Amino acid sequence: MGETGGGGALRRAGIAGAAIGVLAAGAAAGVALERLTVGRSVRQKARLALDSTGPYGTLRGTPGRALADDGTVLAYETDEVPGSPVTVVFSHGFCLSQDSWHYQRAALRGRVRTVFWDQRGHGRSERGPEEPVTIDRLGRDLKAVVDAAAPEGPLVLVGHSMGGMTVMALAGRYPELVRDRVAAVAFVGTSAGRLEEVSYGLPPAGVQAVRRVLPGVLRALGSQAALVERGRRATADLFAGLVKKYSFASPDVDPAVVRFAERMIESVPVDVVAAFYPAFAAHDGLPALGALRGLPTLALAGDLDLVTPASHTEAIAAELPGAELLLVPGTGHLVMLERPDAVTGALTALLARAGEGPDNG
Repeated sequence: MGETGGGGALRRAGIAGAAIGVLAAGAAAGVALERLTVGRSVRQKARLALDSTGPYGTLRGTPGRALADDGTVLAYETDEVPGSPVTVVFSHGFCLSQDSWHYQRAALRGRVRTVFWDQRGHGRSERGPEEPVTIDRLGRDLKAVVDAAAPEGPLVLVGHSMGGMTVMALAGRYPELVRDRVAAVAFVGTSAGRLEEVSYGLPPAGVQAVRRVLPGVLRALGSQAALVERGRRATADLFAGLVKKYSFASPDVDPAVVRFAERMIESVPVDVVAAFYPAFAAHDGLPALGALRGLPTLALAGDLDLVTPASHTEAIAAELPGAELLLVPGTGHLVMLERPDAVTGALTALLARAGEGPDNG
C-alpha cells in the first residue's frame, strides 16, 4: 500500500534526520553544549547581529548574463581593469555562490580584470531544465560564461571544490580553448575523482550508513522541498554546527565569516542539492588534467579539509608536473575564507609565474 502524502513526508523527514544525525555526530556535541549554556532567543539574536556584521557578500561588479546551451541564464559579474593583461575567472563550490571569493575579489579589485559567476541553481543563476546535473554540464556552463564575459585574451581559471571540477570539465571538453587562451589554472580544495571514498571524518560504519541512505533520502526530500526548508529553520543550531565543522578547522575563525558561509549554504534549496549530488560520485577529472599539463598551476587546500581531503589536492599536483602544491596548515574546506591572505598570496604568485600578474605590467 502507498503512504499518504503527510505520512510519507514525515517518514522521509525521519529517514533524513537519521542520515544527517550520523553525519552530524561530531558537530552535535558542540551544539548540545551551546544549547545548555545559551538560550535559543539569544542565539537567534546573535545570528541576526552577525548577518549585519562585515562586508561579506556586498561586493558587486558590472552584471552580465550568459546563456547556457540549454537556455539557462547564468549570472556573472565583472570587475573591470583597463589594460589588464588577463581575465581571472572564478568558479565557486557546491552550495556556495560567487560571493565565497569575497576576500580574493577585494584584494584583486583594481589590479586585474576578474569575472565571478554563479553556478546554475546557485546565487542569481537560473536552475535550468536538466536534472540530475552533471559535471560535464557545468563545464559547458563555464564555457558559456567565458564566451560572454571574456571572449578574447588570456585567461586564468580558478575553481574551488565543485568549481575546480567545473574547470576540469571545461579543459576536457574544450582543449583547444586551453591551448589557445588559458595562461594558468588554480585548483582550491577540489578533487579529480574517487570522492566516494571520502570519510568526512566519520568512522567506517557511519560512512557506510550515509552512503547507503543519503542518495535515496535526497531524492525523496527533493520532492518535499517546502517541508525540508521548514525543517532547516527548526534545526538551525544543528545546521550551523555542521557548517562550521565541515567548512572550517581553526578555532579562531571570525563568527561573522562562519555565519556568512552558513547563509550561503542555507540559500541553496534542497531540491537543487539533490539534483547535483549524484554528479560527485561519478566525477573523474583525471583524463581532463592532461589538457592542462605544462601550464603554471596552483593546487591548494586546507590540510584539515574533511570534504575534499588534502590527499585529493596532492593527487592533482602529481598529475601536473611543475604544479605548486600548497597545503595551508590548520585549515578546512573554505580555506579562501578561513585563511584569505594565504590563498590571495598564492593566486598573486601564480599570476606572476604566468607572466600575467598585476605587478607584471
